[in-house]
Amino acid sequence: MSFFTDKVLAIREKANQAIPTTGPSPDVPTVGTYRFSNEPLSSFTPIYFSEASSLIQKSKTTTCLLDPIPTHLLKDVLPLIGSSILYQINGSLVSGYVPRSYKVAVIKPLLKKPSLDPDVLANYRPISNLPFISKVLEKVVVTQLLEHLQRNSLFEMFQSGFRAHHSTETALLKVTNDLLIASDHGLVSMLVLLDLSAAFDTVDHSILLQRLEHVIGIKGTALDWFRSYLSDRYQFAHVHGVPSSYSRVSHGVPQGSVLGPILFTLYMLPLGNIIRQHGINFHCYADDTQLYLSMKPEETEKLVKLQTCLKDIKSWMSSNFFLLNPGKTEVMVFGPEPLRDRLDHMITLDGISLTSSLSVRNLGVTFDQNLSFNSHIKLVSRSAFFHLRNITKIRKLLTWHDAEKLVHAFVTSRLDYCNSLLSEF
Repeated sequence: MSFFTDKVLAIREKANQAIPTTGPSPDVPTVGTYRFSNEPLSSFTPIYFSEASSLIQKSKTTTCLLDPIPTHLLKDVLPLIGSSILYQINGSLVSGYVPRSYKVAVIKPLLKKPSLDPDVLANYRPISNLPFISKVLEKVVVTQLLEHLQRNSLFEMFQSGFRAHHSTETALLKVTNDLLIASDHGLVSMLVLLDLSAAFDTVDHSILLQRLEHVIGIKGTALDWFRSYLSDRYQFAHVHGVPSSYSRVSHGVPQGSVLGPILFTLYMLPLGNIIRQHGINFHCYADDTQLYLSMKPEETEKLVKLQTCLKDIKSWMSSNFFLLNPGKTEVMVFGPEPLRDRLDHMITLDGISLTSSLSVRNLGVTFDQNLSFNSHIKLVSRSAFFHLRNITKIRKLLTWHDAEKLVHAFVTSRLDYCNSLLSEF
């Protein structure tokens, strides 16, 4: 727990040191930087018992360590205790207050990749496990918040994270299609994949609340609710049955929560307009931001535009306590090979030279310079055969149904992931 806490503090400190001394404050709305809500959301609407019951019954039967009874039992006795739960939910919505017991999270450390060393703490991602009823309350708030965002057209057009009918697949389809069209027109394209360090955990609460009020149009008791939701939060790690001491959460949005991902995308809203001011194409999925620019090889002035855009992005991110990681930021050049070779594809980020890679991993898909996806297909095939061989070794011990589940979990899911990208050819 101390490692996770100290890591966030260190990242925020580095970001704070990189804040530019000149230019407008990130909290002061400037023309062309922010969008505004025409119709404020001043209060949340209480829900009926049928709505609460439907939400609870449709929720996953997962139980938090802090839950007084298992979730499956709660669903069984809902007709007896449902009115009490409804009273708690509506009481919170009307008063603008989130009970403190709803704001304690159990941290389950999760390895970022199965291949990483489990003895290295830096290889873990902290996932918050919250009480079941608190997540039901968040779902009610998310429903009404999304209606407000939809009504006022406040979504970022090129943000595919945590939105209905959007996914990593739709994001990659848009970017791939743009790159292929540019190549067909005899242009080369440069793609820059930005990497942020622990972005969800470094979100500044005061900036987020200002954004909710002045950009999203959250007012009154609804704003009080969000202020209460973000304040006095605590968490503790629980590993092998042993809990750590409680740690106060002063920054970030809870990973593993219902509301956290939506709040993060709202916190990121101004970034899109900053990139647009430079005429650079972009697409985001949560904290993964990709910039791409198409040009003729001799149009080197466009690389200067990209360079200036990267500088402004880094400045905005530092002001918002995000730490851009130049070491993990990747660059790739696409287009006809003769034209690619004529482009001097070297740019710098924070004084570090970024050389174009032959292949990059983009939202789980391997991109190559020809956009042939040969590297991606080989990796997926190798992984699928590896898992099929493992399943074969224990096939005699499995029922047909269990074997089918394993094949879908380890093989079919990989074959299906973003396979619409292959239809471009």
